Parts: sequence; structure tokens; C-alpha cells
Amino acid sequence: MTLTREIVATWRGPGAVVSRLYAQGVREDRALMMLMAACALFFVAQLPELARKAHLDGAELNPRLGGALLAWLVIAPLGFYLIAFVVHLLARLFGARGTAYGARLALFWALLASSPLVLLNGLVAGFIGAGPALTLVGMAWFAAFLWFWLSGQVVVTRGVAA
Repeated sequence: MTLTREIVATWRGPGAVVSRLYAQGVREDRALMMLMAACALFFVAQLPELARKAHLDGAELNPRLGGALLAWLVIAPLGFYLIAFVVHLLARLFGARGTAYGARLALFWALLASSPLVLLNGLVAGFIGAGPALTLVGMAWFAAFLWFWLSGQVVVTRGVAA
């Protein structure tokens, strides 16, 4: 399936999508692509808010963009690899049979599949600003992300593949 179809399918059944991806075998290139695409979308989602803040503060936009780009495309991927490794170790402590690749796949796919809500969150932050709407969209993103991640993590820690 194409990437966009997989993202749509994740909203109906995240465990099944992660199971399909996991069954394709260890593809570290694919996992890295998912992570970098998610981080790039998270960066793009921040652009409206950064532009709004720069305009309201009367500050220069370019340094803020550079900092966000560095944060999302260099530092955040390293942090996500670390989170996936720690989750894998914790799962192994509790007797899970999954692999470190499976833990990375579940986390990276959850980030990428929940990115449409991150983009919406960025638009709300940029056009409306702080308030109940931004809080609601942020909570919706976080709930979707946790649902996708935990569903995928259950599939990969059991070592189940379709």
C-alpha cells in the first residue's frame, strides 16, 4: 500500500498496519524514512506558529526557523531512537519477545501516522494562537499518537506479524 493509504488505514486499525509493516522484515531504511518524514512534517507544522510569534514580537524569523530545523531534523531523531531503545529494554524486562527494530517501527510509525493532527495543531497555533482550540487539537493529537504507538507496540512486543 502507499504511504498515505497506510496512514488512513492506521486510523481504522493501527495494530493491523504495524503488523503488515513488521511482517516485511527488518528494513532499517524504511524506519529511518518514516522518522525523518515525521520530523520534517513536525517542522513544517511549526512554521505558522513561528511566523506568528516573530511577527508579534517584531523579531527576526530566520533564526527561529534555523533553530527549529536543527531541533526537528537533527536532535529529535536521536531522541526518538533513544526513546524506542528504552521502551524496548523495558518491554524485554517484562518478558516481551519483540525486537529493537519493532520498537522503533511502532514509535516511528505512530509519529508519522499522527502527523495530520500535528499539521492541524500547527495551523491552529499559527492562526488562532493559544487557547481552548489549540489545547483541544493538541490533546486529540496526543491521544491518537498514544493509541497508534501502544497498538503497534503490542503487536511488535508479542512478535506477531501478519
